[in-house]
Amino acid sequence: MAILEDFDNGKVSTLPDGRTLREYWIVSEIMIVEVAPGVFYEAWTYNGRVPGPTIRATEGDMLRIYFTNATMHPHTMHFHGIHPGAMDGVFEPVLPGASFVYEFEAAPVGVHPYHCHIMPLASHISRGLYGTFIVDPKGGRPQVDREMVMVMSGIDLDFDNANDLYAVNFIPFYYDKHPIQIFIGERLRIYLVNMLEFDAVNSFHLHANFFDYYPTGTSLVPAEYTDTISQVQAQRGILEFSYQFPGKYMFHAHKTEFAELGWTGIFEVREKP
Repeated sequence: MAILEDFDNGKVSTLPDGRTLREYWIVSEIMIVEVAPGVFYEAWTYNGRVPGPTIRATEGDMLRIYFTNATMHPHTMHFHGIHPGAMDGVFEPVLPGASFVYEFEAAPVGVHPYHCHIMPLASHISRGLYGTFIVDPKGGRPQVDREMVMVMSGIDLDFDNANDLYAVNFIPFYYDKHPIQIFIGERLRIYLVNMLEFDAVNSFHLHANFFDYYPTGTSLVPAEYTDTISQVQAQRGILEFSYQFPGKYMFHAHKTEFAELGWTGIFEVREKP
């Protein structure tokens, strides 16, 4: 539940040229995670969690990410966005026990994924080495009441390159068993990222409501007003909506298989106290 609203703004300081510097410390680690009752999975993680920390900055900030590989496999961090080739997390594998410093300017505005870029790429991503990278416009986005991050993914339990479970924020059925509590009229902003491997397309459907959709979040003008959107792997966008009536409302992948195997949740809408 904490992952929904946990944003890492880094250690903030000011550079001699007046720009903001944000520093982050990321470690790749192996964790055993109970993904279903009695089902334990060896996840490859950034900072002991899947998805990894939600890295957040403002356009033009200088980012400095200190990455340490504490596993027995080489790993990297590849950020979607605009940066020098030497910072791309592709040609500089970080060996077990080694470290690397990524440094680049936050751009462009929007919501982006980051992930390991070591081959076999599907294995490194599906095991859990991915996260969200948000670049806010200077001056920020229009005010909302709450912001949340939802990363869609699958879990290949037997490593046959086919998903056995599906989830948002890695634990199947979590938000179904633990509904997200919101209030009537509360304006929500969801940063939605699809990191699903082994299936071509994922989707998000909101029950009994519509949302404004901003693909990639690069524009402040919504491209669509709908209740269902589709994303291929690494596609992302921003959803904004509020509920008018109390009750329990589902959200889930609009593909029966994905929903029945874990990718489903509930918003529980209540009157404000």
